[in-house]
Amino acid sequence: MHTAYLTVTLITAVVTAGIAVADFVPAKFVLANSAEVGVPRSWLRPLAAVKLAGATGLVVGLLGLPWLGIAAATGLVLFFVGAVATHLRAHVLYNIAFPGAYLCLSAASLALVAAH
Repeated sequence: MHTAYLTVTLITAVVTAGIAVADFVPAKFVLANSAEVGVPRSWLRPLAAVKLAGATGLVVGLLGLPWLGIAAATGLVLFFVGAVATHLRAHVLYNIAFPGAYLCLSAASLALVAAH
């Protein structure tokens, strides 16, 4: 269980931080996707900051503050529920697997940190 907790949580933190960096840049695919689902460009940096804070919180949770890991994982779950809902609202389904995968990783991290 401990290995799964560490592995899943680290993967979640790394991929979430990676997409946050892409949002901060902002990468062309981020600009195209956000425009397609109706997220204003001015929101990209604040949303990236939330993702990066969540990723950081997951790592800090692994380093000894489990309550912070739980809070971070919960925040990421809620964030990515919103991302999936935004895709559904905009009827942009061809790439919904991306926020769906982040949601699944965040939910798995939350379940594992809560069980740990």
